[in-house]
Amino acid sequence: MFRDRTDAGEKLADELAARGVEADIVLGIPRGALPTARVVADRLNAPLSVVVASKIGAPHNEEFALGAVAEDGSVWLNDDALDRVGVADEYLATERDRERAVADEKAATYRDGDLPELAGKRVVLVDDGVATGATMRACLGLVRERDPARVVVAVPVGPPGTLDDLAVLADEVVAVERPRRFRAVGTHYENFGQVSDEKAMAYL
Repeated sequence: MFRDRTDAGEKLADELAARGVEADIVLGIPRGALPTARVVADRLNAPLSVVVASKIGAPHNEEFALGAVAEDGSVWLNDDALDRVGVADEYLATERDRERAVADEKAATYRDGDLPELAGKRVVLVDDGVATGATMRACLGLVRERDPARVVVAVPVGPPGTLDDLAVLADEVVAVERPRRFRAVGTHYENFGQVSDEKAMAYL
């Protein structure tokens, strides 16, 4: 259990240091990841920037991720979830376009211009936790397109299955807690309140 996102960042930074992880840049997924990513970037003595993706929610249940769209328009879709929900292609197309616009707007809010240069760099990609990992997978796809030397996914908490899946896409996955009885990211925090845009940008 973490007190808050800053406490989670301190514990995550400890884990990264113990594993000898080094970074040329740390990327946080706004908004919630930025308090955590700030601590990690400071500990690794690396600059902090953002990479953005927006979740595609199921009809009548936006929290159930069918996939996610990264700021460059690349899409990751959860085939198992799509099979269970059975959504129409038109719904997916509409939501993909809508969430692409959301991701694009959020990127413009948090960052001046395109992603920093990632080619040949050691990248640590941070979120405050993963459940299905939809936004993390979409962000990973975008980062991989930029030809980094190494990508480490770093999160305070996530279910073992999702973390194992992410390990196939990243060079390394570092998580402080891997609870088998995982319900939601917020249940592993004492304080998991919303992070405002203003507060999130202050961490940058």
